[in-house]
Amino acid sequence: MSEITRIPVGGEQAYDVVVGRGLTDQVGPLLPGAERVAVLASAPLFARADAVEAALRAEGRAVTRVEIPDAESGKTIDTAAACWDRLGAAGFTRSDAVVAVGGGAATDLGGYVAAAWLRGVRWVPVPTSLLGMVDAAVGGKTGINTAAGKNLVGAFHPPVGVLCDLDTLDTLPPADLTAGLAEVVKCGFIAEPAILDLIERDPRAALDPTGPAVRALIEHAIRVKADVVGGDLKESGRREILNYGHTLAHAIEKVEHYTWRHGDAVAVGLVYAAELSRLSGRLDEPTAARHRAILTSLGLPTRYLAEAWPELLAAMRVDKKARGSRLRFVVLDALATTDLLEGPSDALLTEAFAAVSR
Repeated sequence: MSEITRIPVGGEQAYDVVVGRGLTDQVGPLLPGAERVAVLASAPLFARADAVEAALRAEGRAVTRVEIPDAESGKTIDTAAACWDRLGAAGFTRSDAVVAVGGGAATDLGGYVAAAWLRGVRWVPVPTSLLGMVDAAVGGKTGINTAAGKNLVGAFHPPVGVLCDLDTLDTLPPADLTAGLAEVVKCGFIAEPAILDLIERDPRAALDPTGPAVRALIEHAIRVKADVVGGDLKESGRREILNYGHTLAHAIEKVEHYTWRHGDAVAVGLVYAAELSRLSGRLDEPTAARHRAILTSLGLPTRYLAEAWPELLAAMRVDKKARGSRLRFVVLDALATTDLLEGPSDALLTEAFAAVSR
């Protein structure tokens, strides 16, 4: 096992996010007293799930493998119900636990399954993607998608620990690694400019999962999220800043029927949020332009189809951050200084989209 970093997430249900290599055998110690453990994984992640299960069985645990569909297609109520059926058949009690192995979609689903079973059992996410490590697995937000939109059904249910094994990134498809960096860039703009400086110094290093830059970026981003969610689990205040760029991003995902990578949609959403900030007189032009420059240097998209605007606007109106008919956007007043823009005019929304359309 390599050197590990433990990043604490505070609050009423405090836990650590563990970053390192060779962490497979670290799942069991997080679950004392759990005689039965369900390991949720999709077929592409079975090899990683096998290693986790072997370590759990070596400790005398009874392990139930639950296969879930890959990616966002698995985040449905039907999949969750199938998981609960498996837990019931295996006799899972409140002292037992769920382990979710996979990317952001798998950890969202696994956390929701754990949150609802017997009104809440322990769970551990083992994220296998960069996106999962810096975003979905940290913070206790769990959920599934519905026809109305992404993550509209869910629960706040913190894990007992998060294991970010960097070994899994070595074989991650490059496009998935790149997409995950959009959430890292977001953390740079809302709270930690050192992230932006690190990427600008050497964008290629930020794309090498075996190098030190990626680990540094991951740890920076996790610390940002840990600091925010530790004081606001249920998004009643400061946690909303983590939604920077996400209102348009979720609309794009819905319009694309969840075939776009989340990070790719977030990249476009970040540029859109920056343009809203600039056009509303809050953000200076160089900082707005810096969004596009950094994301482009990583190979991330920064534009979307112009003709999709009416459908995107309709999708944004059912975003979780909306209040009644009023849209609400996280915006920047300056680098690492966030605020809310409430009820912007349709003219302003359309003008900002013109800056990201193609």
